[in-house]
Amino acid sequence: MLVALKIENFALIDHLALELQAGLNVLTGETGAGKSIMLDALDAVLGGRVSQRMIRSGEKRGVIEATFTITDRTRIWLKDHDVPVEGDRLTCVRELTAGKNTVRSRSRLNGVNVNKPQVEALRLHLVEITAQGQTLQVGDPQMQLHWVDGVGGKAIAQQRQVVAERYEAMTAAKTQLERRRRAEQQRQDQLDLFDYQWKELSAVGLEDPNELSQLEQEQQRLSHAVELQQHSYQVYQLLYESDQDSAAAADLLGRASQTLEDMLQYDNAVEPILDLVNDALAQVEEAGRQINHYGEDVETDPQRLQDVQARISQLKQLTRKYGKSLPELIEYVQEIQDSLALLNGEGQSLEALEATYEQAQTALAKDCDKLTKLRQKAAKTLEKQLVAELKPLAMERVQFQVDISPIEPTTLGADKVQFLFSPNPGEPLQPLAETASGGEMSRFLLALKACLSQLDVVNTLVFDEVDVGVSGRVAQAIAEKLHQLGRSQQVLCVTHQPMVAAMADAHFRVGKEVIEPVLASGSKKRQAKPKSSNTASDQVRTVVRVTPLDEAMRRDELAQLAGGQSHQEALSFADSLLTQAKKLRQR
Repeated sequence: MLVALKIENFALIDHLALELQAGLNVLTGETGAGKSIMLDALDAVLGGRVSQRMIRSGEKRGVIEATFTITDRTRIWLKDHDVPVEGDRLTCVRELTAGKNTVRSRSRLNGVNVNKPQVEALRLHLVEITAQGQTLQVGDPQMQLHWVDGVGGKAIAQQRQVVAERYEAMTAAKTQLERRRRAEQQRQDQLDLFDYQWKELSAVGLEDPNELSQLEQEQQRLSHAVELQQHSYQVYQLLYESDQDSAAAADLLGRASQTLEDMLQYDNAVEPILDLVNDALAQVEEAGRQINHYGEDVETDPQRLQDVQARISQLKQLTRKYGKSLPELIEYVQEIQDSLALLNGEGQSLEALEATYEQAQTALAKDCDKLTKLRQKAAKTLEKQLVAELKPLAMERVQFQVDISPIEPTTLGADKVQFLFSPNPGEPLQPLAETASGGEMSRFLLALKACLSQLDVVNTLVFDEVDVGVSGRVAQAIAEKLHQLGRSQQVLCVTHQPMVAAMADAHFRVGKEVIEPVLASGSKKRQAKPKSSNTASDQVRTVVRVTPLDEAMRRDELAQLAGGQSHQEALSFADSLLTQAKKLRQR
């Protein structure tokens, strides 16, 4: 679960350190107080999208650090990705650095640098964030299919893998068949073209992808053979045997060696220097011998130069004609061979390809049917569980059905899943997205999470105002459901409902604070700001503060949320909420 969250220079947060508890953690505050910023920071540290506006204005760097306790399953994942773990703690850090027009970020897990895909994969083990906009996803057929499959568990997951493999095999067979059919239609034209290209390219003998570059190097050597001979002779004279008045390098080093040997008689300290000079002399002599051999081997060969230039011209002409590099042209020759073999009837016949495709279709349909049956069974389970979860949420007579209809097979099977819903007795079942109100959607999503909680691999569920649009008895039912979820998983909830906040195991108030510029000692007015000054301390700034609430502070916060005709009336209502919540938690 999430045990600590530290934030620095993120949006309106300058510095924040928050410690969370097991069970239901609630964030309350006025609209616009910054509650969602906390969730944005949690999303960002777990690989979510970031932008420049997320770095606090006037700052160049922001840091988010989240500390989790981990399960054995997460420990195995970390071990597989070479992330060290001591005890049961995992610290995720994301650093944001502002660039000119972009933001750069770096993520670390227990001090080890990791990439974004790794963090996103780890996120599936740690936290699931349900924001207000996700109520729209409840009506998405793809999400509905995902949830039904989740209820089906391992059996559906395994069958989906089989179906995906069958679909890939069917697609490959279909591609080969369609290619062959197209080839049959254009067979003669393609035969003539490929035959011409094959004769032209095979006659040239294209084998080595590096031939052109090697020939160009040989051309350079042959074209400058005389210069190479002259330069090699000059190097030989400078190194080994000079016919000029000046001595060669070997002669000079020999003299130095002799002089050092004379000095050695009087002082052993020069012996290392003598060794270095002797080594240098040996290397210079060897270099002289090798350059002499090189000069003797360099020969002018006008005929070979002519042949090389002709071959270069031929290869370049072909690469221009076909619009390909030499390596690509060599690969194209093989493609022509394959196409000619196909057009000439080599390999599988059209009838054989059709038979293979039909067999692949039959196998896919059979496994899709197995998957459909598993989904129908899972759908019945979900229907029963979800109705049971919705009843305590003031939807006692709700009707819910998972409709599974056939579609063309895909990698996910041949099923279209649609949630049908009727909140009122006597009304027909209709698609959920077209029937449910905003409040009903929120309750439906919460009930769905309760159904799937036993399947979830994450230990922390985050809800951003899942209770929006409800009040009274419904709000109380949602509060109890969130508290129930908090018994098996940690829950972090942003809410405006006093009934939900009263059920919290830990309550935090989020608010904004305006920081005024520094005033002169004893002054009643703001200090005059120098014209050249542009520091943050000279400006009015707004920051977000989060305060853990004790019992007395919770009472005031609940009264503030509840409102009422008078402050005393609101406090009395808050007391009743806390008393009721205490009884419910004990029960």
